[in-house]
Amino acid sequence: MGKRITLPGVRDTPASLDRAVNTAHTVVIACPPHPQHRGHRGDTRLVTISDQLTDRGVDCLRFDYGPWDDGYGECTDADNAVSWATDRYDRVALAGFSFGGAVGLITAAGRGDVTAVSALAPTAQLNPDADAVAALSHLVCPAQIVYATRDTTADWEPLVDRARELQTTDMDISLTEFAADHFFIGRETQVAEPIASFLAAKLKH
Repeated sequence: MGKRITLPGVRDTPASLDRAVNTAHTVVIACPPHPQHRGHRGDTRLVTISDQLTDRGVDCLRFDYGPWDDGYGECTDADNAVSWATDRYDRVALAGFSFGGAVGLITAAGRGDVTAVSALAPTAQLNPDADAVAALSHLVCPAQIVYATRDTTADWEPLVDRARELQTTDMDISLTEFAADHFFIGRETQVAEPIASFLAAKLKH
């Protein structure tokens, strides 16, 4: 389950820190899916990503959002998690699933101290002021979007289209496609592998 910690800030955001076998100097912040749809830090996709990261010598911090705040407070929670991590690790990256994928992209775009970000089945927008598609253009770190071609849950197409446009520039952004639906049931390990590989490689670069 990892070591339980409480992140700083006025919102109640409990978290679990999963540690690599050896002392790690890098960490990935894992942002959960939509909290109003039972999204939490124990999500199987996040746990599987964390397992693969710790196997690669990278710690993983999985956190829960505070009280629902239409995406505003949830992005603040992720930002607080990054601040907590940058005080303790040499390099910090972000990952997220669905709603959490958009949270990760938006949070990374607002900071200059994130090493990389990976979004699994992200949605394009959290609210009128939190647009993950627009955030892509402001990223200063490498990014990865992993998406499912049969996903009818998240509005992922605008993100993938924008990522393809940015690939024609000098931006470091990669796309990984799976023939699956939004939830990747039974394929968590298969999906987690390219995410953990991407993040571990960027953190150790």
